Amino acid sequence: MTDSLVLVANAGDGSISTFRLADGSLERLAVTEGLVGTSTFAVDADRDLVYAGVKPGAGHDSAGIVTLRLDRASGALTPIARHDLSGGGMNYLALAREGSVLLGISYGGGYGESWRVADGVLSDAVSRIAYPNLHSVLPSADGRFAYAVSLGADLIAQYALTDDARLEPLSPATVAAPEGSGPRHLVINAAQDAVYVLTEFTADVLHYARDTASGTLELRGAASAVDPSVGAAVSRFGVDPRAEHLIWGADLHAGAEGRYLWASERTGSTLGAVAVNADGTLSAPHAYTVTEPQPRGFGVSADGAYLVAAGEQSTTVSLYAVDGNTLSLLGQAETGRGANWVRFV
Repeated sequence: MTDSLVLVANAGDGSISTFRLADGSLERLAVTEGLVGTSTFAVDADRDLVYAGVKPGAGHDSAGIVTLRLDRASGALTPIARHDLSGGGMNYLALAREGSVLLGISYGGGYGESWRVADGVLSDAVSRIAYPNLHSVLPSADGRFAYAVSLGADLIAQYALTDDARLEPLSPATVAAPEGSGPRHLVINAAQDAVYVLTEFTADVLHYARDTASGTLELRGAASAVDPSVGAAVSRFGVDPRAEHLIWGADLHAGAEGRYLWASERTGSTLGAVAVNADGTLSAPHAYTVTEPQPRGFGVSADGAYLVAAGEQSTTVSLYAVDGNTLSLLGQAETGRGANWVRFV
């Protein structure tokens, strides 16, 4: 692959690190500070714009979304706009329609919004949704639909995304996840006919068939992504999984050609590759890689050749070469405290 950039959000330091990936190693180019509690961002690579969710602080009384311009040569991120939020801070941001629409959800606030975007500036919210403990949101590739995952209600809300960027519920408006599973992050496959969701409390990857015409989902099956040797029990809402040694699923990304879904689990600090079979069904990983402590976030390069993992209890990120469902550690690099979000640019 050609040289690429990797951005890592460090919530503990309120910063984003910019790395260059070249010749199988990571070089930190810059650290952009002043982004209080940042734990999510969305990247418009065509315009070199980054939309980062921030918490109150640094002279601001409310949470917000800061737009930053990326200088690819230096790695510097320069703030160019800010949009204040009336509710809680964003936990997941995603762009749709070639960067003209931004979607965001708030776990603590229990709400989500959609905005039109022009030159990095957000409009007033076009629509607002509400479900308990929303954890992620993602549009379909054609920008006609969007899916918001509610950990608190064990469901995925499904929407049409209108021409003016409003979120309109489909019929049915939601599809259930297994009770007590705590659905968290989702991936839509390249063919757009399947959605995969990682659960927090059971670390299962759920397989939903997707009707590409109507946008609706149907639960078809699941596979475990938790290393059984860790010996963690099923978790539940409102407890500390570290104190009770409970399952703690986190992030989910597709590997090369969609043949594997990489999943992280924080109690065992593992990464595992769930196999995607030809019919879309899933098989549990054959092995697990112990990675950075408490890996909330990681990213996979567009060609599937590299994976970068961050740990909430670490100040480094790990770079791996990916060979099918196997990871080989290439090196580590300093990033910052509370690293929790990774994206290749």
